[in-house]
Amino acid sequence: MFTKRSFTKLSITKHTLKMATLGVTLVSCATTVSADDAADYPTKPIQFLVAAGAGGGTDNFARVVRPMFEEALDGARITVINLPAASGALAHQRTANGAPDGHTLDFASTTLVTSLAAGQNPIGLDQLTPVARLQSDVMALFVNPERYPDFESFLAYAKENPGKVTVGGTHTASPDHVAFLALRDASGLDMNFIPYDSTGNATANVLGNNIDATTTSLSPLLSYMEAGQMMPILVFSDERLSDYPDVPTTVEHEWDLTDGNDRAIFVHADTPEPILQRLEETFKSVYDSEEYQSYAERVNLDYRDGWMGSDEYRQRLERNYELYSRLLSND
Repeated sequence: MFTKRSFTKLSITKHTLKMATLGVTLVSCATTVSADDAADYPTKPIQFLVAAGAGGGTDNFARVVRPMFEEALDGARITVINLPAASGALAHQRTANGAPDGHTLDFASTTLVTSLAAGQNPIGLDQLTPVARLQSDVMALFVNPERYPDFESFLAYAKENPGKVTVGGTHTASPDHVAFLALRDASGLDMNFIPYDSTGNATANVLGNNIDATTTSLSPLLSYMEAGQMMPILVFSDERLSDYPDVPTTVEHEWDLTDGNDRAIFVHADTPEPILQRLEETFKSVYDSEEYQSYAERVNLDYRDGWMGSDEYRQRLERNYELYSRLLSND
């Protein structure tokens, strides 16, 4: 089992060279900090570094959480800074290269681990430590309902036309892309992926019948669903969603495929344990608040429990890294 400060040694193979970025050596705290010292946190302004552009899901997450976090820490001063370059790698680098004192927080999505698996991000869990996950947005296969009324019609067409089905999503090695790869791997369907620079462009191409479908999370397409323009025909979940009771799940098709687009917070890997614990407890109080839960319900982020603490989420990241590395290497 992985812990906050250790990783299992790996054999020297080509795969291992990639795993090395996740950490294969003992990481130790450089500074001794007591629980009493942690009680004084924060001692200076805090930076929320958002590993994504303004207006997206991760940015919205950070900005919604900000006032709740400030209140929970009795008036802490927080600045939100967007660093979308290189799939958010700049945000991860600035966090990893900064002071390990808990005053620089990296807000990231599943893109952190997908880009790491693709070799696009040099910063792994030997340099960053997860504080907690607060969101796990459900992924789904979306179509223009005028073209495919349900998943069975899509499945039949894909089987009858191998290699002709095209599914779009945001850039290569994005959560959209690995969701597609996981679906193709589990189903055995012969389909192709087309990357776009935004969810909006992928959606426009579905609506224009230029591609057959898109794999993405539910929350970005709420307005399209409400207008009846886009429809989920398969959700990556173990249970049907209450708002879409007629939409089948991947598990119903015996596909072990339930990953979502996570959104979480990371800090420097050498952040002292008492500070890390203080941060985790503070974010848990934010997550449990009525204000945060109302927000999550409003944007359909309450279909599954979003909360994972530091240790549990680290283990999930390690498992997902193995899966995504395999899927991307076979693409």
